[in-house]
Amino acid sequence: MTILVTGGAGYIGSHTLVQLINADQEVVVIDNLSNSSVESLHRVKLITGVMPLFYNGDIQDQTLLDRIFSKHNISAVIHFAGLKSVTDSIDSPLHYYRNNISGTLALCETMAKHHIFNLVFSSTANVYGLPDKVPVTEDMPTRATNPYGRTKLMIEQMLTDLHTADSRWSVALLRYFNPVGAHESGLIGEDPQGTPANIMPFISQVAIGQRAELSVFGDDYDTPDGTGVRDYIHVVDLADAHLKSLEYLNNNLGMHTFNIGTGSGYSVLELVNAFTSTTGIPVPYAIKDRRPGDIGESWANADLANSQLGWAATRSLSQMMADSWRWQSLNPNGYAQDRLKQGQ
Repeated sequence: MTILVTGGAGYIGSHTLVQLINADQEVVVIDNLSNSSVESLHRVKLITGVMPLFYNGDIQDQTLLDRIFSKHNISAVIHFAGLKSVTDSIDSPLHYYRNNISGTLALCETMAKHHIFNLVFSSTANVYGLPDKVPVTEDMPTRATNPYGRTKLMIEQMLTDLHTADSRWSVALLRYFNPVGAHESGLIGEDPQGTPANIMPFISQVAIGQRAELSVFGDDYDTPDGTGVRDYIHVVDLADAHLKSLEYLNNNLGMHTFNIGTGSGYSVLELVNAFTSTTGIPVPYAIKDRRPGDIGESWANADLANSQLGWAATRSLSQMMADSWRWQSLNPNGYAQDRLKQGQ
């Protein structure tokens, strides 16, 4: 079958492409390259021997989407495309609402037009907001604390309403936690353009000397060392969850929500210490004030994904750190060095 991957040139998207291609799936990618690089697709080819078919465009462009669905025999969609920075969403909420929600509307309208009803949606644990307890289960209340999380929550509700109105839709909402790591080859990894939205690039950029120190936002949370606790999951484990979800939708109609995490929480300082222990490189840090919209702790109960999807995270925290550092050390400027060499 042919899978359309929106945002497929991005961090999680590119790793998912590798897993899809290695599973003998045909892939088509649409990405506007706002926070990604086409070079990632060339790296996917180096890993798999297959160059993904690529459309440089925005999913809000329904004319382009219609052309893609008309030209290719697409059977399902994995939907990554969207803005994802909590901080940026607080500063520019309308930009986030327009981009994330309008894009998904355009995508779903075009899918329905072409009678494609299987969708794996990239949601986030951010929809839980400040959870009543940890670990977090799928049936807990959703109450996102920032515009980014609210866009994801609104899309979840929109997709639920869509299925209620038309039972042909089969949707997997993957609420994943904090992806880190990189492909073991070191060829693809997280390459944020501008200020990173996630902690791991900050750590590795400090380690390689591009930043003087890591800013740790808050040391007064009700956690063992006062810093925020999160569930960090290797990006390849996360990519595998998308393949398992596609398989599941083929045999299970309806709306399905899964937490995708390891079931273990680590504080920011534990993450820093794990990186140093694995790589031997110290990471200087400075404690800063809490950021608006941040929460103290959140980690997953992933039992439902384990039992229903037959999926489980298998890669350790030390492997996450080793793979992150391999990517950063082999690509100190991310994909930019390749763009410069190619005159792009």
